[in-house]
This record gives sequence, C-alpha cells and structure tokens, in this order.
Amino acid sequence: MARTRTTDVLVVGAGPVGLSAAAELRRRRVRCRLIDRLAAPLPYAKAVGIQPRTLEIWDRMGLARAALEAAIDMRGQLVYVNGRERVRIELTLPPEVPYGFAALPQYETERLLEEYVIGLGTTIERGTELLSFTQDEDGVTAVLRTAAGAEEEARVGYLIGCDGAHSTVRKQLGLTFEGGAFPEEYMLADVEADWDLPYGYGVRSSHVADDGSTDDLLVCIPLPGTGRYRMSMLVPPGLSTAATVPDGTGSSDGTGGTARGDGVAHGLEAGRAPELPHIQAVVDRLGPMPATLSRMRWSSVFRISHRIVDRYGEGRVFVAGDAAHIHPPTGAQGMNTGIQDAGNLAWKLALACRGEAGPDLLASYDAERRPVGEEVVGRTVRHATQGTDADPDDPRTVMLREAQLLVSYRGGPLARSTYGQARAPRPGDRAPDCAGLTTAVAAYPLRLLDILRGRTEHVLLLYAAEPAQLAAAAVASGVVRWPDGGPQAEHRPQTLAVLAREAPRTGLDGLAAVPGYHDAAGEFARLYDPDGPTGFVVRPDGHLGARFPLAVAAAALRDYVASLSMPAASPRA
Repeated sequence: MARTRTTDVLVVGAGPVGLSAAAELRRRRVRCRLIDRLAAPLPYAKAVGIQPRTLEIWDRMGLARAALEAAIDMRGQLVYVNGRERVRIELTLPPEVPYGFAALPQYETERLLEEYVIGLGTTIERGTELLSFTQDEDGVTAVLRTAAGAEEEARVGYLIGCDGAHSTVRKQLGLTFEGGAFPEEYMLADVEADWDLPYGYGVRSSHVADDGSTDDLLVCIPLPGTGRYRMSMLVPPGLSTAATVPDGTGSSDGTGGTARGDGVAHGLEAGRAPELPHIQAVVDRLGPMPATLSRMRWSSVFRISHRIVDRYGEGRVFVAGDAAHIHPPTGAQGMNTGIQDAGNLAWKLALACRGEAGPDLLASYDAERRPVGEEVVGRTVRHATQGTDADPDDPRTVMLREAQLLVSYRGGPLARSTYGQARAPRPGDRAPDCAGLTTAVAAYPLRLLDILRGRTEHVLLLYAAEPAQLAAAAVASGVVRWPDGGPQAEHRPQTLAVLAREAPRTGLDGLAAVPGYHDAAGEFARLYDPDGPTGFVVRPDGHLGARFPLAVAAAALRDYVASLSMPAASPRA
C-alpha cells in the first residue's frame, strides 16, 4: 500500500458542505485534501434555495457577487389548496438585512465553490474513496482508494466527513443516526413551464381530502432561465419503487444517495426516472393555471428521512451536513445548515492546526451546532406533516428564522458574557450587519460586511460617542493589545473603532494605528445597542464572541481567550 504526504485536514465529500469546509480552511492557510468518490459532479438541481445567512457567509469569503450574478431572487410563494389561492407569502426581511432569498441550482453552487477552492490552491481528488480510518492522539490515518484503483494510506491531523446521508465517516466513527422516514415517495424534475406567473414566486399547490389529509401535492421553485422550475410532487402508483432501494446518485451533500445497506432511505434514487408526461399530469391537476411543460433536463424519484447523529464528532474526526442531519427540504434548510456547520468548524480547526487552541474549542462544534441541527430537523418535520400553520411565532420571527438569521449559540461554552440590554445582541448571536459607516476618505458609506469582507480572524470593534472617550478608555484598559497567550501576532484580531454619528471627523488620538469609522446613520448604535463605551468581539464565523464595557476590556478579553481553551504560551512580541 502506498503512503502519501501528511496534511492538516482531510475533507471527505465535495458537495456544497465539503467544498465550504475546504474553502474556509484554505483561506485560513490550513493545508487540506478534498476527496470525492464520484468521478464527476452531478448535474442535478437538488438543493436550490440560498438563504440570506449563507449569502452573508459568502460575502465574508468574497464569493457573494459571483453567486448573485448566477442566482435569481426568490420573492415569495403562491399557496393553492383545492384549486383556490389561499395565501401569497412575501419573502420580506428588515431593511438592515443585506441580502434576500435566492434560488440557485446545486450544481451551480458547487461550481462556484469549486472555482473558489481551486483559486486557493486545492483541487478535488475525484474518484477517490475513503475506505477506513483510525485515529490516535496525534492524528488520523486514512486508507483511500484512488481513481486508478490503488490503495493509499494518508496521515492527516483531522478528518471531516461531508459524505452525505450514507456517510462512511459517520458509520466508522460509530455515531448513531436516530430518526425515521416518510412513507411517501416523491418525483423531482427540472423543467420549463409556459405559464404566466409572477417572477420570482414559487408555487405550492395541494389537494386536501375530506378527512383533512393531503393526497396530492405540487411544489415549484423558480430557477435561472425563462419559465424554468424545479418541481416536486408525489409519485404515482405506477412509478412507486420497491421497498429495497438501490444504490443512489447523491444526497444534498453530493456524495450520498438512497439506501446503501444502512437502512437510510434519503435522497435521489437510481431506479426508474419519471418522464415528462408524469410531471405534466400533475401540473394539469394542480397547476395554478394551464401550462405546457418542456425541456426536462433531468428527473428522479426521491425519498425523505429525518435523522440526526448523537454527536457531531469524536476526537479528531467530525461530521457535517447530511452526514450529521437529514430532514425534509421544507424551507431550504438542509444545504444552508450544512454550510454553517462547515464555517463553525473550520475556524476552530484552523486555530487547533496552528497549536493555538485545545480540544475544548473543537468540542464546542458539537455543543453549538448539534442544537441547531435538532431544531431544524424538528421544525422541518412539523412543517412537512402539519403545514406552516403549526408555527406559533409571528410572521416576522418566522421569516428571520427561515432566513437562518436567528441561529444563536447563547448559553454555549463560548458565550460566557451576558452584558448589555436584553434586546441587544449577546455573545453567541449573529453579529448584525449595518449600513452608514463612513470615513474621512471614502465618499460613500460602507456596510459592516464591507469592512469584515476577507478577514479570517476575530475582529474587535470598539464603540464610543467621542474620540477622546474612546481613545482614553481603550488605551487605559489595554484593549489594543490581545492578551498574552492569545493568537500569534499575525493572527490576532483586527481592531476597528466605531464612533457615534455625533462625533466630529477627527483622528483617534492615541489610536492612530486603529482604523476608524463613523456611525453616520446611527445604525450601528441602533442594532448593537451599546451601553456607553463598549467593545465587541466578532468571531470568524460572524457571530458575537464577547461584549463588554471598555473599562473592563482587558479582563473581558482574557476571559474570552480562556473560552477558546488557548494553551499556555510564553510572552510574544
């Protein structure tokens, strides 16, 4: 058996989640290999919904513009029951949210991410399969089968399983995957319809029987292109597959499939594919208006399960995306949740690979992300079985949650501080974007996302109403110095100053080396609700790590560093 060079991280599975993990690692200069058992990417529009939170993550990476040029905006959904329009849902968000909902075929998402990863120096090793692995205190030894059929032994520091619903990594790690499956089978098709529906609106049309059950269903999501939709519907009896499901062609992570001897029926099936007349018949019954379908690019039968692992990793091996959680596609939560899994894990692994964090920080991946996965699985199952009427929250909260803007790690191991008003963003919450930040040089206002774009480490934001007040409090507390024992000098957080809109456009005496911005529109103050001179630590994944009065900044930063389980280190310059 051939042996290969060592690397920091092996990512198994090159769907959207695996590509995201590799991208987040590589832009932090972590060495990684990315393998996928498939010889080529799949040309299917499976996961198509892009949530506003995902676009924020891509903005931080510098990928958002390319995605926006390839996607279309999702404006809402038209809901029909028994042939009558019941409601028109508008996908509106508060004006401070920088992005709306979008639709993009999964193969386009994978193309954009792959180009990004290649630009960072990593290519997908296609046709390469993980056969087995073992781990010890110092690393992981993985046995791979390459595209040429040869076996290879690779030594890596960490391993991430992004290999879909039938994850080899999950099985060999011994994680349980508790849950169940829906008895219904569905058809998926990528087609064009010549109806005249409002641009950017999806369609959900159902037939409800006398007993209140839904016995017929059509869901259409618009895609880029004239009249193009990804349609899903119940499978007619003539196309129903046998109980034993053949090996499939892919899950939303791009490498799984339907059951492969593990009893998990989830994803596309490799059996009989629906033909255009099958799809046309459902549109004839349930379509909101007459339409002729054409140009079917692909179709398949798929099944839905709802499962989640008992833990998101063990030791040096982790799972993310469909390898960790699968559920109904309601609300386009699956792929987007997996991308957030990857972002949460990657910055922690980057610190661990540099020797700047211990196992406690890596353990926070499970502590923070597994509750999110549980909530998403439970909510999507409720919506699939009971409909959106089962949601008791107000419409604004529902919309923000569907956009994944309410994901929070409050109460987690990295969110120790509770300083601030109850309505204010707390440690663990998403760091809100805001507009109207100006400088003396730029002739246009900036968003906070503009300032954070491209940064890979923690960012320290200092807020005060007066320049002198800010400088005095910051210098006196030593806030401009990251505590000894924290990240190495080149990886320490960028410190930025934000002044209230009443502040004059003058330099920051005592903080000349700190970039400064004015809250000219007062939006930072409104959204962050600072109580006097306040400091905020923004984590690499865009969540707040800490919030504190500048008067106690040094102690607050030491406490936050401790929460990252930084090892003891000699003083650094």
